[in-house]
Amino acid sequence: MANYETGFKLKVVNSFLAGNGGAKLLSRQWSVPEERIRTWVSHYRLHGIDGLRPKRSVYSAQFKLQVLSHQDGEQLSSRQVAAFYDIRNPNQVVVWRRQLDTAGIAALESKQRGRPDMKPKLCRPVSPDTVTTYSTRDLREKERTAARGGGVLKKIARLDPDEKISCVDKAHVILGSRRDHKLAVLLQVADLARSTFYYQRQAMQCDDKHGDMKTRICAVYAEHKGRYGYRRIAAALCNCMAQQVKSKPVQRLMQQMGLRSLIRAKRRYRHTHGSSDVHVPNVLQRDFHAETPNQKWATDITEFSVKGQKVYLSACMDLYKGEIIAQRLARRPIFDLVSGTLEAALSQSKDTTGLTVHSDQGWHYKMQPYRAMLAHRGVTQSMRRKGNCLDNAVIESFFGTLKAEFFHLAEFDSVAQLEAGVHDYIRYYNYERIKLGLQGLSPVEYRLRNIA
Repeated sequence: MANYETGFKLKVVNSFLAGNGGAKLLSRQWSVPEERIRTWVSHYRLHGIDGLRPKRSVYSAQFKLQVLSHQDGEQLSSRQVAAFYDIRNPNQVVVWRRQLDTAGIAALESKQRGRPDMKPKLCRPVSPDTVTTYSTRDLREKERTAARGGGVLKKIARLDPDEKISCVDKAHVILGSRRDHKLAVLLQVADLARSTFYYQRQAMQCDDKHGDMKTRICAVYAEHKGRYGYRRIAAALCNCMAQQVKSKPVQRLMQQMGLRSLIRAKRRYRHTHGSSDVHVPNVLQRDFHAETPNQKWATDITEFSVKGQKVYLSACMDLYKGEIIAQRLARRPIFDLVSGTLEAALSQSKDTTGLTVHSDQGWHYKMQPYRAMLAHRGVTQSMRRKGNCLDNAVIESFFGTLKAEFFHLAEFDSVAQLEAGVHDYIRYYNYERIKLGLQGLSPVEYRLRNIA
């Protein structure tokens, strides 16, 4: 058997621990048996540099029984139990096992080396029955100790060099095993420094410094039924807390808790360059910015399907800050649906001077009664081009948000249930759902703040 210097062993072990290669690759590189490298790494992890220095020991029968008992109790391999007890040759454990199975406990007694002593011994020889009785009792005691341990040492002693355990996991296992084993033994098996163990224990006992923030994030996320992403949640926390909350820490904490916002699936849009209406031009020209309330409105119709029945929603939005100022629901897309929405919106506005109402080229908006209602109040009518919904993108975007955050997330048993839900969501959209473009406020809150 080749003898290797301690410095050479340490160099091979450091190459393995640094990730320069596995045991098989290093075996070819350094011309060392693969099993020998694994043994060196296991001894170094448990005993440090002392596990690589030369060692000459004579083991007693009691120690051999202890090693074999530990191996049986923890179901360890010969290499693992040899590393635990700093036995340099794992095959020695195999020899002890064979001796015990073949000739009994008496075969484990160490034989005298060198020339025999010619002088007669004056001490009385020990009876073989006494040695056997004592060794058997010791073996049973070790087996009971291993059984009480419940396999904890096996869980800590991951002597396979390919496996890595974090210090946090090791500290958790050691804390759960303190009653059955000494701390020094557990630290030695786990290859964990005493200072590191106490540091991890203190960290476990301390409360999570982000616990309060996580609670607030979960509350906002649940209140808005998962509709908010990390940016909106950060803005909502800024509104309710007297301090600045940055969005990136909120994003990191949400990722740790597994919270994700509801993201509307994007669809590929194809449009055609349609023409404007002959009588009503496209006045807005995609200029959806309004300086004051009641300057620009956008209106449109969308439909829902519940249990084979259709429900139609007509909504009117004030482009000042995206507030829905009027809405109507009907089972059929009749003219009264659109005219009722317009009447409700006009009734809330005392002064409509300079107001422009924008819509698509639907037949409702081309009827003479509808145009007469607008002309009577001095309102300018605007229509988007045919086949180009981007000309009315703001109201189309609202309908998409409504369906993504409400309609597609629930199941409705009746049309009445859907109608009640639509009214509740529009109220939530106006009064509670914040927008980042409105300084983290809802449309109504922003309008009231600027008017005041």
